[in-house]
Amino acid sequence: MIVFPNAKINLGLNIISKRDDGFHNLRSLFYPVNLYDVLEILPSDEETSIIITGDDPDVDQRNNIVYKAWKIIHEKFKIGQVNIFLHKIIPHSAGLGGGSSNATFTLIALNKMFNLNLSNKQLFDLSMILGSDCGFFVYNKPAIVEGRGEIITPVKLDLKNYFIILVKPNVNIATAEAFNKINIEKNNFDLINLQNLPVQKWKGNIENDFEDTFLKKYPELNYIKDILYQKGAIYCSLTGSGSSFYGIFNKFPEKNLFPEYFTWIGKL
Repeated sequence: MIVFPNAKINLGLNIISKRDDGFHNLRSLFYPVNLYDVLEILPSDEETSIIITGDDPDVDQRNNIVYKAWKIIHEKFKIGQVNIFLHKIIPHSAGLGGGSSNATFTLIALNKMFNLNLSNKQLFDLSMILGSDCGFFVYNKPAIVEGRGEIITPVKLDLKNYFIILVKPNVNIATAEAFNKINIEKNNFDLINLQNLPVQKWKGNIENDFEDTFLKKYPELNYIKDILYQKGAIYCSLTGSGSSFYGIFNKFPEKNLFPEYFTWIGKL
């Protein structure tokens, strides 16, 4: 079985508070993006294995989130062994949800392969064992995501007439580093209202709370944001806890703006 896990961007990301369990309560609008990895899963008579190609972080197989997804299903439902082939195009440590998407699509694929007949709610509960962003990819539609990712409210936001550039510089920001440096401040804009606010008015109204901290630390991010606005972006932002920036345009943007970085242009 072959599936295509997609990326996401954050349209605004607010840190609400720190939780007693060490996580943070977040609020963000997640929007799926048509940038895909390729995931193939085949039955196997031997021990489960994973082969990863492309943009591959150096992670031991047993610690890979895709393997953990298989293991959860294997232990709970006694499914057989598999061979997993993952070709990574979505960059890692980028705030694009690539690992979370891979894990959730693994659960979805195994559910179909082994005829487990799990509901979306069951898949969601299993995905949240793997990571805070994983649950979003079960439904994979624009939504306000709150808490540590367990509260998902669909929104009617349609950006299909817009284009996007994703830019991943040569900077990797660990999630722990991002949260250790963040200052929790109240943002007065309620992201549920974003679906009714024209994109042209997003600048200055919606913010990623990680952005100011990392703009000060990493000059490349300032450079990317400045160029995107200079070249006609309506709105630019850091996505997730970094380090990718995106720019939203009302027409197909200029190519080769950042030849030194990973860049992807597509339609939203």
